[in-house]
Amino acid sequence: MIEILKYIQQTYSLAIKQLVLICFAILVSATGAYAQKATVQATIEPAEIMIGEQALLDLKVIAPKDMQIHFPVYDKEIMPGLEVLTMLKPDTLLENNVMTLHFKYVVTSFDSTLYYVPSIPISNGVDTIFSNAFGLKVTSPELSDSTKAYLDKLKNKETDSIDFNQLQLNDIKPIQKPPFVWTDYLWILWIFAGAVLIILLVIGITMLIINKKRKGYFFKPPEVLPAHVRAIKALDKLKDEKIWQKGNDKEFYTKITDILRQYMSERFGVNAMELTSGEIMQEMQMRTDKDSVMENLKQILSTADLVKFAKYKPFTDENDLAMMNSYFFVNQTREPDPIPDPKDKTKDQSAGKEGENA
Repeated sequence: MIEILKYIQQTYSLAIKQLVLICFAILVSATGAYAQKATVQATIEPAEIMIGEQALLDLKVIAPKDMQIHFPVYDKEIMPGLEVLTMLKPDTLLENNVMTLHFKYVVTSFDSTLYYVPSIPISNGVDTIFSNAFGLKVTSPELSDSTKAYLDKLKNKETDSIDFNQLQLNDIKPIQKPPFVWTDYLWILWIFAGAVLIILLVIGITMLIINKKRKGYFFKPPEVLPAHVRAIKALDKLKDEKIWQKGNDKEFYTKITDILRQYMSERFGVNAMELTSGEIMQEMQMRTDKDSVMENLKQILSTADLVKFAKYKPFTDENDLAMMNSYFFVNQTREPDPIPDPKDKTKDQSAGKEGENA
């Protein structure tokens, strides 16, 4: 009998332990399922406003950090009469794998009544979760007895005109002048700049047309110096460089012959840059009958050929003589100065007399 009682006691203890384990498993499962579920709470501040004032509706959502929450988007109203002015950017707080979201709506109403909102739905992509209910009381301003009496007259059509002084209706705030922002008037500056640009363009075109009629060209052509003037300037520059004094005889004679060849090409139309010294002498023999010109040119070319091709070392006097003969050659073969037009001289004299009279 005692053994039977011990068996029954052991079996009862084992059953109790199994029951405790099952209850614990159910509790853990329920806790995990609750942890994965989102909750939403709706609050509105203030809960009472005057007509036209604003209140802030806050939806607070607590959910796992990886859950996607979709808040409702209202184009105009949450319910008839309760208007949504704007939706603010959500605020997010993460802590211990749990996120807390705040999504806020700015609401208002222009009807004096008590609005009761049963719930606000949100979605996590699978299920729809509903918030708690809330209310918003909208009240009208208190009217004075005189205002109520005047409204009764309007209602009973005892008067056709509306006297705002008797209604005692005033603006909420006085009319304010907007601050000065210079960018608002930037278009005036653009118009002014465009007008100035057009005027300058018209003046410029007019002057070009007048210049064309008077001088025969729109723009003054660049002044082209005569060939001998450019050759003299090139010789002056070569003289100032003092190349032969530094022992660079070959470079000196190369440059001086290039200057004379370029001058002859421009002055006489001879392709002197491609001709030998003997061919240049033949061409110039046909274009001048002055012996001195040919002697000067021969001295320069013959000495240059000896220096460049025979490694001849000229004396200092020979270099000076080549330089001097180059000046002589250019001046003796230069184009004669143009004969001044008597008409131009008469114009200059007239202009001078007018200046004296002025």
